[in-house]
Amino acid sequence: MAGIKTATGEYIDDSWQLSVFVEDLGPEADPVPLRVSGSMHIGGVMLQIVDKLKLQRDWSDHALWWEQKKMWLLNTHWSLDKYGVLADARLLYTPQHKPVRLSLPNQCVVHIRANFAQPVFSAVIDICRVLGMRHPEELSLLRVPAEKEKRKHKEKEGSTRETYDLTGVQLPTGADQQLFRGMPAHFSDSAHTEACYRMLSISQTGLTPEQILRMHRPGSLVEKTHINSRWLDSSRTLLQQDIKENDHLCLRFKYYSFFDLEPKYDAVRINQLYEQARWSVLLEETDCTEEEMVVFAALQYRINQLSMNTSPTDHAGDAGLDDLDAALATLEVKLEGKATSPNVLDSLTAIPELKDYLRILRPRKLTLKGYKQYWVTFKETSISYYKSPEEALGEPVQQLNLKGCEVVPDVNISGQKFCIKLLVPSPDGMSEIQLRCVDEQQYARWMAGCRLAAKGKTMADASYQAEVQNILSFLKLQRANPDAPVATEAEGAQWLVSPRYQKKFKPKQLTPRILEAYQNVSQLSLIEAKMKFIQAWQSLPDFGISYFVVRFKGSRKDEILGIANNRLIRIDLAVGDVVKTWRYSNMRQWNVNWDIRQVAIEFDEHINVAFSCISASCKTVHEYIGGYIFLSTRTAESSQELKEDLFHKLTGGHEAL
Repeated sequence: MAGIKTATGEYIDDSWQLSVFVEDLGPEADPVPLRVSGSMHIGGVMLQIVDKLKLQRDWSDHALWWEQKKMWLLNTHWSLDKYGVLADARLLYTPQHKPVRLSLPNQCVVHIRANFAQPVFSAVIDICRVLGMRHPEELSLLRVPAEKEKRKHKEKEGSTRETYDLTGVQLPTGADQQLFRGMPAHFSDSAHTEACYRMLSISQTGLTPEQILRMHRPGSLVEKTHINSRWLDSSRTLLQQDIKENDHLCLRFKYYSFFDLEPKYDAVRINQLYEQARWSVLLEETDCTEEEMVVFAALQYRINQLSMNTSPTDHAGDAGLDDLDAALATLEVKLEGKATSPNVLDSLTAIPELKDYLRILRPRKLTLKGYKQYWVTFKETSISYYKSPEEALGEPVQQLNLKGCEVVPDVNISGQKFCIKLLVPSPDGMSEIQLRCVDEQQYARWMAGCRLAAKGKTMADASYQAEVQNILSFLKLQRANPDAPVATEAEGAQWLVSPRYQKKFKPKQLTPRILEAYQNVSQLSLIEAKMKFIQAWQSLPDFGISYFVVRFKGSRKDEILGIANNRLIRIDLAVGDVVKTWRYSNMRQWNVNWDIRQVAIEFDEHINVAFSCISASCKTVHEYIGGYIFLSTRTAESSQELKEDLFHKLTGGHEAL
């Protein structure tokens, strides 16, 4: 639309001049002047820009960005009036996809195209499609630490890291991931893309203790909260959050709820998850005991050993045979299931119970009393203990309902210590009780029962036996294996453990212990060893808790809020003790008062909790809670359909402008 001019060159219609900057012309270029009217649609404005430029190139990815309002004008059929665009608007005609530098969980960096015009949640979906990772809803993007923080953390190695270029990879929208020679087809195009896939799917070896010592380790719970202040808002675009072309971001698993890990399709996802778990242990973000650290070191040693001689195509195999094997295995499980239940009716109606002698300790201030033996029964989700079996028909000394409690293992294999620490919700906060078992078998049965009861499930649940086996399997890894042949060397044993244990033990002390534990894992395949590492990481008491500094309503001091995949945890900032736990299953509703930046949650039995966020935006906390509830809605049937609308409904909020 050119507008109607008089003889003196003045316009007599309702048109006006709009100036648009074009990014492709460079930062110093003058804006392109356009003659427009309020009724003109955005598509017409973009056509005018292209006509004026007279440059032969593909403009299909370009769109208009309104700088003052920090918004994209993506509805091309909307008019300028509908958007509220006036002559003073500063508009930029710019590509929607731009390259960013992305630091992955394995500490490698890729140069990759990201969508700057869609919410971060959608941008992560696109990035994960290029990387070959299923279930992108479990990951998100973070800002890198600020420069002064980096210097303080002594993270100087980042600038010298090799960058893998994936900016040339563009996938058709909505196309399913096709495998070719054991890898997503787009990685088999060239030697360069194959090298990228190797980096993504195979563990990085050759670390040194110096590299680990140079990296930042959180020294306190408050320091563990810092990472959660850097998460990007999943509901807003990259450009809305001041991310620029070629900026450096981090991609990490944000939600510790990993759905359907399938070795055949998830080589990259499993490897990146293993790497995030490994760095979590090495950098002491997740605490573990000495014996557990030795197990993690042995598993790393096995994984490194196999990674050096593995090519990405080794994961392939015959797809048809794999499917046949899987079908036979499923059939075998079904047949075994039928054979092992002689009385189906009993198995459906009778809830298993545990009855045994256990030693119990109820820690109290100013007392030195030790463990005392009781006769303990475990029915449904409650534990009752009596002075003797004969008294079990009467009133118990104490009965505890474990629903919503915290279950913490306290195990030392060499010292034959098998304890279960229970933090049970009570009106005064959390009351602690410790159960001491006599051996691994008893510990596994009771520990599995406690973990299920904490989630409100009984031992009749189908996952009980699997939980018992997982616990026994992890204990077996920690046990010495005197009959196994001893390997002679373990190169770089120091970097297999965290700095705390590097300082505590000399290499000649560490190496024999790691090699002894290695005998228990020496027969595992590469993918089995990674899965075993991930499972062991998941069994740690501190696994999967994201920390925030908050101020609870009515309190005068700062406290820590821990957010896990099934509960919220109130933690004393000074000593790190759990004060209270609230389960999502008991949550009725939650909302955010955006004016005063306060999160309010209502639980069953009219329990109301409100807090303001200090270490991060309350939007981040709101997104964590809504994100975990969103992930809990996934099922095997609907796992391939990602309900983005539901995610944004649960996490987006309505932030006051």
